[in-house]
Amino acid sequence: MRYLTAGESHGPQLTTILEGVPAGLSLTAEDVDQELLRRQKGYGRGRRMQIEKDTVAINSGVRHGRTLGSPITLTVTNDDFTHWTKIMGAAPLEDEGEEVKRQLSRPRPGHADLNGAIKYNHRDMRNVLERSSARETTVRVAAGAVAKRFLNELGISVGGHVIEIGGVVATDLHYQSIEALQTRTEASPVRCLDEKAGQQMMAAIDEAKKNGDSIGGIVEVIVEGMPVGVGSYVHYDRKLDAKLAAAIMSINAFKGAEIGIGFEAAHKPGSQVHDEILWDAEKGYTRRTNNAGGFEGGMTTGMPIVVRGVMKPIPTLYKPLQSVDIETKEPFSASIERSDACAVPAASVVAEAVVAWELAAAIVEQFGVDHIDRIKENVQRHMKEAREF
Repeated sequence: MRYLTAGESHGPQLTTILEGVPAGLSLTAEDVDQELLRRQKGYGRGRRMQIEKDTVAINSGVRHGRTLGSPITLTVTNDDFTHWTKIMGAAPLEDEGEEVKRQLSRPRPGHADLNGAIKYNHRDMRNVLERSSARETTVRVAAGAVAKRFLNELGISVGGHVIEIGGVVATDLHYQSIEALQTRTEASPVRCLDEKAGQQMMAAIDEAKKNGDSIGGIVEVIVEGMPVGVGSYVHYDRKLDAKLAAAIMSINAFKGAEIGIGFEAAHKPGSQVHDEILWDAEKGYTRRTNNAGGFEGGMTTGMPIVVRGVMKPIPTLYKPLQSVDIETKEPFSASIERSDACAVPAASVVAEAVVAWELAAAIVEQFGVDHIDRIKENVQRHMKEAREF
């Protein structure tokens, strides 16, 4: 399974094409729309979320509510494009002087503006910022929605939550099930399990916004029900935990990823890090703890998968940092694009999506045949053999 996205932040639409999704999977536009709506929520979002009401159009690969096994095309229209037709239109401008006048020549610190302009030889950095914008994650969430439907058919649940924003750390992280986790976090404006910490996070966002600043945080994705042994230890590029780390790092503004206790393992002796192996006649092999976050040797252990990602503060600030105009080489305050004070709650939804996609792709690769029912049979047989091993 793989997917490709296309589209600009203020272009007419965003599109993703999914290849390799098995046939026979139940899929409707509503399945995708509910995930798109989750992405648009969250305390700290900017005015763009009031303009765009993201809904998906399924343009290929699905017939009468079932996937066909052929490429699936998902499209999300940018309602805001009506105000950007001259700036972002595909047709050449009649007045070339108008094009020069509109050029953005002041790169914003923390963005892809300058590096991208140098790489692709763009004098107008809007050519960079429109594609590098996190608006692209809209259709990655759409792709993740399809992956979640696939995983759900196999009894695999994916949930995400926020564990830190602006230095405020959640401590009450207990939950009974992924379903219970999702119910509680959907009720929180910052998607936090810890209600007290959630209130403090909102106060931190308000303070940052008042100061014209932005703040980042940490999100966590938990997956339950994955069969043991998915991934591989034999080649670096088949290690599933490495793929998840790469997926997390591919999200806009993410600067770090860890699995299980992650960097905390550096401060502990091995006796407090490695998970003791247990055996149960009903469950088969389990672990006493889950410090490894569901992975050993690049493969799933059957324990819950725990992946975290660190999101830096959004670099578009209303008290802009100094930059240099690429045309005049004079110092200027960086240009301001409409932005959020904090997008960490929304980023947790994106993190769920990219993790779900990688897990679904790994299952198709390992157990893959071209119909969902046959994959189910293969997975169930494998899990039975693992219990009896």
